[in-house]
Amino acid sequence: MLDELRKISVDFRLEKARNCLNSSELLLSAGSFADSVNRSYYCIYHSIRAVLITDGFSSKKHSGNIGEFRRKYIKSGIFPIEFSDIIGNAFDIRNDSDYEDFYVVSKEDVIKQAENARAFLIAVENYIKTI
Repeated sequence: MLDELRKISVDFRLEKARNCLNSSELLLSAGSFADSVNRSYYCIYHSIRAVLITDGFSSKKHSGNIGEFRRKYIKSGIFPIEFSDIIGNAFDIRNDSDYEDFYVVSKEDVIKQAENARAFLIAVENYIKTI
C-alpha cells in the first residue's frame, strides 16, 4: 500500500500522462505531427515517473528515470521487453522532431507513437492498480 504522499504523486503523474495522450491524439487529428509525437513521448515519460515514485525514486533527468525504469521494471519482467524499444523510439523521434531543423516525421510514425503511448499508459495504470 502506498503512503498518502506517494499516492498523490502517482495520481498527479498519471493525470499528466493522460493529458499528454489526449493532446497527442488531438494534435494528430489536426495534422500537427511533430507536436503530437512530443506529447506521446511525454505520456510515456510521465507514466514511467508514476511507476518510479511508487518506490520513492525520482530523477530530474530523463535518462535517469528511463534507465531506472528499464533496470527495475523491464529487466525484471514486470513490463515486457518491447517497452524498452517503445521508450527508445519515442525518445529519439521526439528529440529529432524537437531539435533537428529538417526532420519531418511521417503520419504513420505519429500514429504508431500515439498507439504505443496509449498501450504504455494502460499497462502502467493496470500495474499501479495491483500495488
